[in-house]
Amino acid sequence: MESTVAQKLEALLNLQKIDSRLDAIFKVRGALPEEVQDLEDEIAGYETRLEKFNTDLQSLEDDIKTYKENIKESEKLIKKYQEQQMNVRNNREYDAITKELELQDLEIQVAKKKIGEAQARIESKNSDVEALKETLNERQKDLDTKKGELETIISESENEESKLKADRDKATKKIEERLLKSYSKIRDNAKNGLAVVMVKRGACGGCFNIVPPQRQADIREKKKLIVCEHCGRVFAGVEDEIEEEPVKKKRSSRS
Repeated sequence: MESTVAQKLEALLNLQKIDSRLDAIFKVRGALPEEVQDLEDEIAGYETRLEKFNTDLQSLEDDIKTYKENIKESEKLIKKYQEQQMNVRNNREYDAITKELELQDLEIQVAKKKIGEAQARIESKNSDVEALKETLNERQKDLDTKKGELETIISESENEESKLKADRDKATKKIEERLLKSYSKIRDNAKNGLAVVMVKRGACGGCFNIVPPQRQADIREKKKLIVCEHCGRVFAGVEDEIEEEPVKKKRSSRS
C-alpha cells in the first residue's frame, strides 16, 4: 500500500530523530575513534619498519658468516699453496703459486674489510632498532590510554546505541529506497547532520532562513514533499508558536 506524504514525512522525521541521537552519542566520543585508528596505523608502520630492520640485520649476520667461511677457505688454500711452493720444479711454477698466494691474501683482506663494514652497519641498525622500539613503546602506551578512554565512553552509551541502531533498522524499512538515498545525501552534506527539519518561528530549522507564509501553509497541508529553497532540507511540518495569554491584574478590593 502506497504511503501518504504525511506518513512519509513522519517516517523521515522519526529516522532523523534517531540519527540525531546517534550523532549526539558519537559527538561525545569526539576525535577519539580517529585518534585510536591513527595510532594503530602508526604503530603498524613502526612494526613493519622493525621487521625490515630485523630482516636486514639477519642478512648482515649471514653475510659475515659467509665472509668468515671464505676466509677459512682462503687460509686452507694458502696453506696448500705454501706446501706446493716448497716442491716447485721451476721459477714459472713458483711465480704461479706466489700469485695464487697473493690472490688468497687479497681475498682475506677484502673479506675482513667487508666484515668490518657489516659490523658497523649492524651497530648502526641496532641503534636505530632501539630508538624505534622506544618510540613504539611510547605510542603503544598512548594507544592503550586512548583505547581505555574510548571504551569507557562507549560502555556508558552502549545499551542506548544498540537500541537506537535496532530502531534505525526498523525505521529505514518504512522508507522507500529512493527517498532514503536522498535523505542520506542531504545528511552527508549538512554540517549538523539534519536532513529533515521543522519550520520554527517562521524559519527553516536547518539553515534558519525565513520561510514565506504561503510556503508554510503548503508545508502544513503535507500533500507533497517540500524542501528548503536555501539548504535543500526536507520540511516535516510547521511548529506553531504558542502565544501566552497576558496575566490579568487583580483589582485591589477597597474596604
